[in-house]
Amino acid sequence: MPEHFFFYLGLTFILMHEMDAIRCKEWRIFPGLSFLSESKGKLIFIIVHFPLFLALLIGLQTINIATFSFYGNLFMIIHFVLHLLFLRHKNNEFKDALSWIIIIGSALCGMIDLIVL
Repeated sequence: MPEHFFFYLGLTFILMHEMDAIRCKEWRIFPGLSFLSESKGKLIFIIVHFPLFLALLIGLQTINIATFSFYGNLFMIIHFVLHLLFLRHKNNEFKDALSWIIIIGSALCGMIDLIVL
């Protein structure tokens, strides 16, 4: 098994989640984006992910994997907690099993990788 396998598996879940976030219109629960029209919120949400994904890919190549995975694992866990906090938000559409398997999967992978780190 490759080093930090669970980090990479969790990262895969997070990337899947971002695909699911478009389907579930996640921008509608983001402070700052929720007041925009549907089309503008979606556009900004998608555009903002371009530099985030680029930074992620560059970080994987340039930052020590132990350091990068540590912070990535923390993000996966915090991300799960944020979804719990926004669970009852009126515009939250992350209600089906697939969405929660992805969200919980990333957090579990982050926790496991931190334990075996």
